Order: sequence, then C-alpha cells, then structure tokens
Amino acid sequence: MHPSDAPVVEEIAVADKDAGPYGIAAGPDGALWLTLVHSGRIARLTPDGGLREHSLDAPDCRPTVITPGPDGALWFTRSGDHRIGRITTLGETEAFALPTPDSGPFGITAGPDGAVWFTQMNTDRVGRITGDGDITEFVLPVEGAMPSAITSGPDGALWFTLHRANAIGRITTDGDTVIHPLPTPDAGPVGITSDGTDLWFVEIAAGRIGRISTDGVIGEFPLPDRTARPHAVVAVSTGDCWFTEWGANRIGRITASGEITEYDLPTPSSEPHGITLGPDGALWAALETGGVARVAPKSEGR
Repeated sequence: MHPSDAPVVEEIAVADKDAGPYGIAAGPDGALWLTLVHSGRIARLTPDGGLREHSLDAPDCRPTVITPGPDGALWFTRSGDHRIGRITTLGETEAFALPTPDSGPFGITAGPDGAVWFTQMNTDRVGRITGDGDITEFVLPVEGAMPSAITSGPDGALWFTLHRANAIGRITTDGDTVIHPLPTPDAGPVGITSDGTDLWFVEIAAGRIGRISTDGVIGEFPLPDRTARPHAVVAVSTGDCWFTEWGANRIGRITASGEITEYDLPTPSSEPHGITLGPDGALWAALETGGVARVAPKSEGR
C-alpha cells in the first residue's frame, strides 16, 4: 500500500489504565459498546467521543466479550462470576447464572436461531441462551479444548475456536458438532469471524491468520512478525478482514489473497484486544491500557 493510501489511526481515552477495555461491539443505537474487564463496567462510546459508563452488580465479574443480540440489547460474557450479562441501550442490566459451575464463559455471538451463543473455556461446552434467559449447554467431544471465540457462519451453524485443542469447531443449532484440526501444531486459535463466505481466525501462538471454508478446507497465512500475537478479527466484507496484534501494538488487515498490511498504534504497549466495524465505517479496537483506537480511510480527512 502506498503511504498516501494508509488509513488514519487515532486513539481516544475512555478509561483509566486499570479499567481494562477489552471487548468492543457496535450497538443498534449507533454507538460503540465496550467491556471494562478489570472494573466490572460497560461503557457506551459515540463516534464523536461521548462516553457513558454503566456499573454492573459485581465489580469483579470481569465482563469480557460483547455482542449485539437479536433483541436489540447487548450481551456479554462475565468470566469472573460465570454469568451471561445483558444491557439495553438505555443501560438497564441483568445477568444469568450458568448451570455448570466455574464454566469460564468467554466468546459470545448472536445465533441464526434468535438466541445468543457462547463458549465456556473451563468446561468444554458451548452454550445457548434465549432472550428469556433459558440456557442450554452442549458438551464438546474434546476434553481440555478451551473453546474461545465464536461466530455465526454463512451456513447457518456456529463456528468457534478451540484454543488448546488446536482446532476449529462447528456446531449446528441442534447441537451436532464437527471438529477440524489445524495443520500447524500448537497454533493457539482465538478470534474468529465470518466474511459471509468463509470463516477467518487468528492463531495467537503461531503468528498466523487462518481461513476455513464451510466444508472444512483450511488455509494459513503467516504474519511478517510471528511474535505479534494476533487476538481478535472482524470481517468488513468478503475477503477483507482486520485484526488486532496484542503483542506487537498494531492493527492488521488481510485480503482474500492473503496479502497482509499492518499499522502501528500511536501509544506503545497499548494492548489491542477486541475489534469491530463501527457505525461510521471505521474500525474500532479496544486497548486494554485505557483507550480505543479508530482506524479510518485517509480520504475521510480526519
């Protein structure tokens, strides 16, 4: 990419460094919603910088990953007290305890069936919760797998990463599961997204971006810096995905052909984690040291 075509990267402070912005999602209200994992709060940020925080009922509940739900609210995992949280765009909150103790919920996404689906890292389960709070758990056929991120696929199923099992999983809304082992040993897959045709995922330990078709064909693309520790990924369109590099303080982009470009963040060691496409067409990433990064085309003139 020619330097003049590079996007503009800017940072916005949203919390003190101990609050820990971690997950980020675009809400149905035109705002960005963030989890503040270390302070037990959810923050709402408008693209013009307006900020409002909502305290949860337990400061140590560790809100982690957040997603817009099918009901117009935001849903998030609470890995500290093993609950699923829900917050409306007006700031009304509630939480649902999981049936399995110490389950460690992490990834979460809206499913194709009108429910919300999530992973349980500590118990090798994938869960489903309805808008009324009814929960169903599905035991995976792999022990010690550590299911991590999860997303709805283009085939009407849910796709998820198995961090310790080094695999990508697929589960139907009826609970039928298929496991696809990765070619690279000990790759450590975490984030996953759908571009409408394929699934894209990051390999945090191997420093690669992966792609898997709905029939299980896997491709892997090494990053220029194999120690970058990619963490989360989001698709903008088919074959156009953006990801965070937690260990290298960068935001990266990968195209369908595997071409990778990377952009440094202004603040050193800002620890980028979650990433989402914002309502303004820019990419927004949560920085665990207290801010968010906005990555936008230079043509915006910002």
